[in-house]
Amino acid sequence: MTVGFRIYPNPKQKASPDLVERFRQLPVANVSDSMSRMSAAGARLRPMHGGGVVLAGPAITVKSRPGDNLMLHKAIDLAEPGDVVVVDAGGDLTNALIGELMVAHAQRRGLGGIVINGAIRDCATIRSWNFPMYAAGVTHRGPYKDGPGEINVQIAIDGMVINPGDLVLGDDDGLVCVPLADAEKVYTATKKKHDAETAQLEAIRAGRNDRSWVDAELKARGVEYMS
Repeated sequence: MTVGFRIYPNPKQKASPDLVERFRQLPVANVSDSMSRMSAAGARLRPMHGGGVVLAGPAITVKSRPGDNLMLHKAIDLAEPGDVVVVDAGGDLTNALIGELMVAHAQRRGLGGIVINGAIRDCATIRSWNFPMYAAGVTHRGPYKDGPGEINVQIAIDGMVINPGDLVLGDDDGLVCVPLADAEKVYTATKKKHDAETAQLEAIRAGRNDRSWVDAELKARGVEYMS
């Protein structure tokens, strides 16, 4: 077996459809806050699809050399309906790793979305579709198909570690990965935070929002008011 050019089986343990749908209702920002703001895929990864569509699903991971999409092709063929293919291609934007033909194939297979730490092309067409697609940039220059690369290995994007089967979430604010082992704990904390923020928003709109904490915090930090 060649190190750096390997395909592992799809994960036996992965985020369940019930877990995916529960998290789909929650903002990525609240999920991030509930994980101590320590897990994020970086500000460069942006939604490239039509707005308002949430990405949510278990990860099928790909580690690819920059500019090469051979293993991405294979991962799309291996992924099961609802899976999210997440590609670490080093963030390089020299060559696009995916375009409308591959996205159409992924849609046809029922994937939950694709994340590319790299570039895409055919962005106008992809933007007109509702298939969840995140990437770091756009270029017209196409990919190579030589490898190497690996499928279903641990990857990291800007410090955010993703293991096969982990829950990947994306909305207009960006992407976050929830480790499968922590998912229920994170869901409970996120749901509590989201409910509290919903109540606070209602209080703001009704003119009942308590802002006394601002002055209390300034006082505690010894702020000096100048005349």
